[in-house]
Amino acid sequence: MSRYILPVSFFGTVFGAAVLLKNHITGGRCPSKANIKGKTVVITGANTGIGKGTALELAKRGGRIIMGCRDMEKCEAAAMEIRGNTLNPHVNALQLDLSSVKSIREFAERIKQEEPHVDVLINNAGVMRCPAWKTEDGFDMQFGVNHLGHFLLTNLLLDKLKESAPSRVISLASLAHIVGKIDFEDLNWEKKKFDTKQAYCQSKLANVLFTRELAKRLQGTGVTANALHPGVVATELGRHTGMHQSRFSSTMLSPFFSLLVKSPELGAQPIVYLAVAEEMEGVTGRYYDVLTEKEPAPQALDDETARRLWDISSRLVGLEEEGQSSESNPPAEVQSKAEQTDCAQTHGQS
Repeated sequence: MSRYILPVSFFGTVFGAAVLLKNHITGGRCPSKANIKGKTVVITGANTGIGKGTALELAKRGGRIIMGCRDMEKCEAAAMEIRGNTLNPHVNALQLDLSSVKSIREFAERIKQEEPHVDVLINNAGVMRCPAWKTEDGFDMQFGVNHLGHFLLTNLLLDKLKESAPSRVISLASLAHIVGKIDFEDLNWEKKKFDTKQAYCQSKLANVLFTRELAKRLQGTGVTANALHPGVVATELGRHTGMHQSRFSSTMLSPFFSLLVKSPELGAQPIVYLAVAEEMEGVTGRYYDVLTEKEPAPQALDDETARRLWDISSRLVGLEEEGQSSESNPPAEVQSKAEQTDCAQTHGQS
């Protein structure tokens, strides 16, 4: 019997340490019990992962949920499941493809026409470490979906958000922004060799910079804007990473990795907190690591870079010509769009 004591103790210690580490990483559940009955929440990429978990939790709290998704079959199924689990009939699925400017505009127009108000916009959808794909409009897929798509959607819904104030905009960023760099000379990877990791990090840094500039522009309107790293979550977002593509990693390391990551339900908790907590009213321009406010990377605090990115993004998605961008002139080095390329894409969360 004694010969089993050492190995059992060893594995028990490892398991216990993993549980404690996981609890630290997850950050726990949303501490706020606030109800949002009568409020309308728009969530992108809500048919799976964190987005679905967020939709479920906010539906439980009585909100009117609008799930914007590319795959309508999956979105309708998710909406039906959430309605059944919460007995909240106000959970709706709408078509939204963030890799298409046309689709984004159609979605925003429908929201503006059909919804009396929008109280919370959650920019959740995203792609991670995908190949060198291009969006329908010729943008790098990760920069196009993760940043430009949400940049355009948010701007198109700003009037509705202002009319609904106090209202909130929540954008999912990532800890990956720490090593991100905005390459204004080649935002869409048309000149240099494509690096899927750096492309993702650039898009996540853009999320934080966008939030910072958005918060400044919305001062005094009653609309707040905050960015969030939700933590390490078990979702489909990492399907293009080496771990998912390697048989060894997926079979041997995955079980250990699962001990350290949280479920989509727990991953949704910090988003829910920013969306409903009474103490978050009026809080804007901040970056949160799970449930804790933290200072982002130094490059994410550069106001000039944030303004410059806003100006370029406005021109790329066509807002400047509509008079919806800043009054300042965008830099001359704005990249031209590549030829339209058909490609597959998946939406999840950051």
